[in-house]
Amino acid sequence: MATFNFDVAIVGGGVIGLSILHKAARSRFNVVLLERHPALGRETSSRNSEVVHGGMYYPPNSLKAQLSVAGRRALYGFARKCKFPLLRIGKIIVATNEDEAAKLEAIHAVGRENDVEDLRLLTGEEVAGLAPGVKAVAGLHSPNTGVLNAHMYMDALAKTAEADGGLIVLGAAVDGLARRADGDWEIHYRDAEGPSLLHSRVVVNAAGLGAQKVMAMADINPATNDLRLYPCKGSYFSVGGESRARIKSLVYPAPEANLAGLGIHTIVDFAGGVKLGPNVEYVAEADEYDYSVDPGLRREFFISALRYLPFLREDDIQPDMAGIRPKLSGPGQPARDFYIAHEAERGCGGFINLAGIESPGLTASLAIGDMVCDMIASLV
Repeated sequence: MATFNFDVAIVGGGVIGLSILHKAARSRFNVVLLERHPALGRETSSRNSEVVHGGMYYPPNSLKAQLSVAGRRALYGFARKCKFPLLRIGKIIVATNEDEAAKLEAIHAVGRENDVEDLRLLTGEEVAGLAPGVKAVAGLHSPNTGVLNAHMYMDALAKTAEADGGLIVLGAAVDGLARRADGDWEIHYRDAEGPSLLHSRVVVNAAGLGAQKVMAMADINPATNDLRLYPCKGSYFSVGGESRARIKSLVYPAPEANLAGLGIHTIVDFAGGVKLGPNVEYVAEADEYDYSVDPGLRREFFISALRYLPFLREDDIQPDMAGIRPKLSGPGQPARDFYIAHEAERGCGGFINLAGIESPGLTASLAIGDMVCDMIASLV
């Protein structure tokens, strides 16, 4: 069995693992990333709205607030440097009645506290000027919200990391962790060539939907440590026909209380495609998830979007794609913040644990990479 030695081993090759790899390699750590799939970003990272969020929804001083604002700013610079498209198209959160308008004022206040730039409350007439045909009595405009192609972004992260000496091993399924007497970690994994072993000063759990399994390998019980993950499916429907031609921007409804997402909204990608989604459907944990979209959901999507898109035709929407978010909050529970911690107090020195990195994880990814790299620097 081959044995390799590293400063840092990252488990998980989605956008978070890749961002950490990029930052660690840039900092000249000897770092490897292990991804169980034969390609990068096969799960949550490539099955989402691909929206670069402003950062105005999240409680002030939370990790979601701080890291989404810092990450968004960094993302625009990284996109320019690496020459992949990131379109600053802006978004409008709309209110269809006066109660919802009050919610927009509250979001605006939170956004200002989170240092989100250029937020502006809109009248119904101003909404109509920015998004003709959209029904609203008021709106909140976030001009710095954008959209990107997640695969192009991950490809840029991988290329820059490899240019700086980072190593990516695909098809490498981690099946065991063990703390050595000297404090380093043994990572057992299996790839196409059979079982392998590497030693690392630090292990970073960036396994997303598989994070619980990696915790368990490190003798951290997710259930007893309030780190249980609740897989939550979000489906999307594409918009075609006459309806598609009338949707030219990101339009979000005012969020509903206790909703485990931001509501079914419009998504306009950089290639000109238009979708509605995602909805919220908690599902059972699985080794492999069902990403099919139930055509029977079309009516639910249509009715939800019709409140603010009165021109929408039900026949114009069709099943498209689905993704699974790794949530730390279950059905009916309050939203939880990102969990990012060095687990020394749980007896796992050198184990950096990330869990519940759902939206706005894509937006926050570069800032998460910075945060974790600072932790690594204190340990290596």
